[in-house]
Amino acid sequence: MRLALEINAEDCGKTVRQLLKTRLHLSERLLKKLKQSGGILLNSAPVHVNARVTAGDILEALIEFDEQNEDIIPEYMDLDIIFEDECLIAVNKPPGVVVHPSARHFTGTVANGLMHYLLSRNRKTLIRPVSRLDRDTSGILVFALNPYVQHILARQMQDGVYHKEYLGIVHGTFSSAGGTIDMPIERLPGSIMLRRVSAGGAPSVTHYEVIEQFADCALLRFRLITGRTHQIRVHCQAAGHPLLGDTLYTLPEYENRHTGLIGRQALHSAHVSFTHPVSGQPVVLAAPLPDDMTRVLEILRK
Repeated sequence: MRLALEINAEDCGKTVRQLLKTRLHLSERLLKKLKQSGGILLNSAPVHVNARVTAGDILEALIEFDEQNEDIIPEYMDLDIIFEDECLIAVNKPPGVVVHPSARHFTGTVANGLMHYLLSRNRKTLIRPVSRLDRDTSGILVFALNPYVQHILARQMQDGVYHKEYLGIVHGTFSSAGGTIDMPIERLPGSIMLRRVSAGGAPSVTHYEVIEQFADCALLRFRLITGRTHQIRVHCQAAGHPLLGDTLYTLPEYENRHTGLIGRQALHSAHVSFTHPVSGQPVVLAAPLPDDMTRVLEILRK
């Protein structure tokens, strides 16, 4: 991938380093890699980062180095790819599949399948999920194909430019069309995985909209303002409306209701939107509801 910047009169006299960091938004780590690979050019010639530029110069960053990742075993997987270009790739993840290898899931993850896919196309890069999904949450996963794209999308998340919307089926009925759950979340003491609402936790905000109300369940759309681990699941439990099928974050009054309808939490990453890190154009991604959630809705509508 090639990033190019034409120097204007305002930037005349600035150093290459300054412009790479302020105008092209390169991280210090990536800048170091580019220095080592000779990927910084001024008017098509390698240049030192302390060199100063003049109006009309063309500054380029060539992010084209190979990266080796020996920790992820390439493994063929029938990936549902919904977007792909030289910068990023987006996959519609089915439920029951882990995103990244761990001590308990060394193979069979989306990262294993994506590594195989990229290597088959002679792309040697690290696997960089922009965000993650729980094993049993389905839907859109975006992966950056180089460190620059990862850095820019992370900034967009911090700045509220990167938007994520989920669809979920929850227990209970609602008297309003939507609302906001603003409750801090922290790790449950003594647990590696579980989270809870706590005054001492990190700020966590979830907007929700009631799309369809059933007798004692509802289909909701969630929009995340923050991205805490298990945020939607924890917020739904705390609000008194746990997700159907969520055995970790349920409530006693719902434990024996609608059992057997779905074998996992009824949560799906349905829409993701952001600004393309290179072209600047809007990117809008969508993934339809998986079959198991569709079947649940059909049953609830009867």
